[in-house]
Amino acid sequence: MPSLRLTIANQARNMLDVLERFSRKYAHLQKKGLKVDGLAEIDSVRKYKVIKISKPFIFDNREIPDKFEGIKLQKRISGDLPEEFKTDKERFIWAPYRYELFVDRCAEEIRNSLGYEVMTREEMLDAVCGGNFDAHVTKVTQWAKEGRIPPLN
Repeated sequence: MPSLRLTIANQARNMLDVLERFSRKYAHLQKKGLKVDGLAEIDSVRKYKVIKISKPFIFDNREIPDKFEGIKLQKRISGDLPEEFKTDKERFIWAPYRYELFVDRCAEEIRNSLGYEVMTREEMLDAVCGGNFDAHVTKVTQWAKEGRIPPLN
């Protein structure tokens, strides 16, 4: 019967292997600002682990998954936020209209940063909001109805 120490060591090695595979698969995105920050256990009771990454605000989020090999990605923005997202604590920072204002103001900068000469408004919204703008709108609208976030204006 394997010892608990050996089991824990094998689990850690497996997690590091997953991290290495993720890093190799998405290495091309490092040129675009993606950084793999490592692994973290965010719930020690349920042993819930995440791969922590950071990326610039203008980043094509459609190129990275929400999960990799069953492990959720915890995404963080590195650097400053655009002026549309600088707000007081009483407003929801990730409100859909903020993304729309940003895309409308910075369309050329977004295209240039992401390396696309032609990109529709909808594609830019999908890219910067997390991969699917319509899903984001649906999610935050539901949160506002439930009172989990302030009402959306």
